[in-house]
Parts: sequence; C-alpha cells; structure tokens
Amino acid sequence: MKLTEPKVITFWISVALAALGVLAAQGAIPGLSAYAFWLVVAGFVLLALANLMKDL
Repeated sequence: MKLTEPKVITFWISVALAALGVLAAQGAIPGLSAYAFWLVVAGFVLLALANLMKDL
C-alpha cells in the first residue's frame, strides 16, 4: 500500500470538520450537537482517503 501526502486544503478541511465536531460535543455549537460524532468521523475519513488516494 502506497500512501501519499494529502493536499493542504484537504488537510485543513478535515481538521475543521473534526474541530467542529469536538466543539459541538462540548456544547459550544448547540445546533450541531446532534451531529458531533459524525462530523469528527467525516473529518478523519476525509483525511484517511486523502492519504490513500493520489491528488486528493
């Protein structure tokens, strides 16, 4: 399996999704609290896919 470095924008989008999920879980963003877990999962899945796929 060959891993590639994700693009900078993809990395920051995944960090932003994970950060939103953590903040929502802590109650700082009440509107997203129901989706907190899925925001964190989406961030990490995006980062994993960016490592596995070229040019993502």
